[in-house]
Amino acid sequence: MKNLVIIRHAKSSWDNPVLPDQERPLNPQGKRDAPFMGQILLSRGLTPDLIITSPAKRARKTAKLVAAAVGYPADGILEDPRLYLQGVPVLMDLVAALPDATNRVYLVGHNPDFTDLVNLLTDQDVANVPTCGVASIEFDLDAWAHVGAGLGRLALFDYPKRHRDATGPGGPHPSSD
Repeated sequence: MKNLVIIRHAKSSWDNPVLPDQERPLNPQGKRDAPFMGQILLSRGLTPDLIITSPAKRARKTAKLVAAAVGYPADGILEDPRLYLQGVPVLMDLVAALPDATNRVYLVGHNPDFTDLVNLLTDQDVANVPTCGVASIEFDLDAWAHVGAGLGRLALFDYPKRHRDATGPGGPHPSSD
C-alpha cells in the first residue's frame, strides 16, 4: 500500500508586501500550526519515509516544523521545484516517479494545486485544502507509477482551524484530537 500525505504550507506573513512570493515566511500562527499538525500525524502513526517540499520559504519552514514533530530528520527533506505552482499534471509526474521503496511520502506545497490533486486522486469534492491542511490518501498499490485519478481513498482530512473551532479561542491543542 502507498500513502501520499499532502500538506499545504502553514499560514504565511504578508507583513512585507515587496517580498517575492517564494520568500514569504510563516507568520506566528503558521509557526504554531505546523508542529501541531505534525503531532496529529504522529498520533495517527503517519510517519513518513520521505518528505518533499516546495522551495518556497513558507513551505520549507512548514516541512521542517512538521518533520521535527514526527521525528523525521530535517536534513532528509528534499526540495523539488515541481511543488511550486506547476499544476496537477506536473504533480502527477512527481508522484509517479517516487521511489517504490517508500510507502508513505509527505508532499508540502501550495494551492490551488493541492486541492485539485486531492480531488483528482480521490474523486472527492474537497472545496479547499486550508493552510496547514493535511490530506492523507491511501492507494492499494505497490508502485507509485500506478497512482491515478480516482484510485485513492481519503483516509484523513484535517486542518488547524477545525481544532481551534472545537477548542475555542485558545488555539489548537494536540490532546483535542
